[in-house]
Amino acid sequence: MSSQPAISICIANYNGLAVIDDCIRSVLGQQDAPEVEIIVHDDASTDGSGAYIRRTYPHVKYIGSPQNVGFCVANNRMVAQAGGEYILLLNNDAALLPDALATLYRSARTCGMHAILSLPQYDFESGALLDRGCRLDPFLNPVPNLDPSRKDVGMVLGACLWIPKALWEEMGGFPEWFGSVGEDLYLCCRARLAGYPVRVPARSGYLHRVGQSFGGGKVRGGRLVTTKRRRTLSERNKTFVLVICYPAPFMQLMLPLHLVLLLLEGLALSLLKPSSRCLREIYLPVFGALMQRGHEICMARCNAMSGRRLAAGKFFSAIDWVPYKLRMLLRHGLPRVR
Repeated sequence: MSSQPAISICIANYNGLAVIDDCIRSVLGQQDAPEVEIIVHDDASTDGSGAYIRRTYPHVKYIGSPQNVGFCVANNRMVAQAGGEYILLLNNDAALLPDALATLYRSARTCGMHAILSLPQYDFESGALLDRGCRLDPFLNPVPNLDPSRKDVGMVLGACLWIPKALWEEMGGFPEWFGSVGEDLYLCCRARLAGYPVRVPARSGYLHRVGQSFGGGKVRGGRLVTTKRRRTLSERNKTFVLVICYPAPFMQLMLPLHLVLLLLEGLALSLLKPSSRCLREIYLPVFGALMQRGHEICMARCNAMSGRRLAAGKFFSAIDWVPYKLRMLLRHGLPRVR
């Protein structure tokens, strides 16, 4: 490997023994790509995958954590040690198509400015196209984009997220108090607010085992299946992003409406499925988290609103105004929360 790679591939691993080979080998099999380095952060895995990676891939820069610290801390640690001009955050349950890095590198070099990029996402099992990045609904729920002609999107998933290291440092990386889930939404919204595009080239792609890390988040048998842990983190961190990144005065209008709808959603799920205890375990903790993290949220909003900012109209250009949860409810019924 070069001492000064062009690209640093950062793979956060937790109990990924069954999937890590597909991930790392997809990086090693890239065609026409510039020099890369691979960095793996093992988040106190209990399945032996950390030792397996060290033994099987000795050229990988390995960071072992004695305790589980979550996706945000893991990626911040890896990027801090990255030597590449560009960073690619790659899930351990994802695998790149052979021309992925060449496509991303070429797109980054011809973009004309710093940008967050990703690739079309395909289901690992079926090969079906899942999205070309996502638009966002008014409550910052991701809305899969399938239009190859759409140039800019609202966000891309952290499963395959390309960012210049200089832009990562300007944005301050991931807020470590997010833990996991929603950090990709935060970074994309922060970058767009500062005037940097979020784009997905029309070609190449990556395969992803959706829901492998946290369970759920996928339609099975015609119904959306999720887990309490995933839903709890998602609703909490999505609310954090709304407060931090929504331009004024829209944030002051949307936040109360968002919180009321969360309460109603939690009540509906708890009343219809009494054993699920969704209101108490998923939705009410959002309110406590807002108070507990009040100082960090205020500081993050001050940073997001300072300096160069995108006009509100352009920020909202990636918004799909039909609430995505309503669409999913009409299409698939109430989600199954495990």
